[in-house]
Parts: sequence; structure tokens; C-alpha cells
Amino acid sequence: MNKERPHILVLPEDDANRQLANGFHRRVDWDRQRRMQVLPVAGGWNEVLSLFVSDHIRLLELWPSRFMVLLIDHDNDPQRLMRALKKIPNHLRDRVFVLGVLSEPEDLKPAFQLPLDEIGAELAEECRGDAGEKWGHNLLKHNASELDRLRQQLFPILFAGEAQAY
Repeated sequence: MNKERPHILVLPEDDANRQLANGFHRRVDWDRQRRMQVLPVAGGWNEVLSLFVSDHIRLLELWPSRFMVLLIDHDNDPQRLMRALKKIPNHLRDRVFVLGVLSEPEDLKPAFQLPLDEIGAELAEECRGDAGEKWGHNLLKHNASELDRLRQQLFPILFAGEAQAY
């Protein structure tokens, strides 16, 4: 990955989130896949935030073309997103996004009747077009404001040569 060009790092909480991210990554335009990297699993939502603070803030400051997605479970905790957002310094807020399932990713499988990587792939397709049915699901709809910001900032990095549908 060329750190001088716009690129995205995804830091997943656990293996289920990693599967979602890998499925999403598969649907990114082929020539743009090198601009997105799914990092190793952090081992919990607190660990995602700790790693972000200890390792990634400094690197985001060093590489102004870097963006990050923190992929965490919300474990039915309505305050989880706010606690995560508080860890992001204001000067980096436009380049860091916090997404996750309201409960945990495994709860999406019965709802969509797909494995997690395929759910991630379908979420990418909706991100490419109008975020609709899947992103509007009860377990994902709380991501709406972060998703809107993400699409505005990252669409050109992920989906080359396409017009944005929003």
C-alpha cells in the first residue's frame, strides 16, 4: 500500500468483524483493493480503541492520506459509539469512522441467511449504490451518520470511476 496515496485501514474487533470486512474488501474495485487493508483482529472493542490510541493516532498524523475504520460490536450498549468517538481526536475525526453491529455480527447471519463474508460483500454493494435494505436493518441502521460520512469521504478511494448514487 502506498502511504502517500489515499488508503484505508480497517481495525476489526474480532474474527466475525474481520469476516465482514474481508467480504466488503472483496467487492472493492480490483485496482483499488490495494488501497484498503484489513488489519489483524484486535481482540475486543476496548482493544480496538487502545490500539487506535497507542499506535494509529500517531500514524494518522504522519500520513494525511490515511483513513481508518474501527469495526466494533456494540453489544446492545447504546453508549458504545459515543465512548468510541471520544477516543478520536477532533483533528482526525474526518478520517476515522466507527461502524459495527448493534449486538454482534453473528446476529446478522440468521437475518440475512448468509455467511458473514457474504454479508460484508452485500454491504459493500449497498455502499456503492444507495445504502438501503441491509444497512437499514435494525442491527445496522444506527450506523447511518457514520456511513454517510464514510461514503462521502471514501467512495473515490474504493469505487473508481463510478458516480456516487447519493
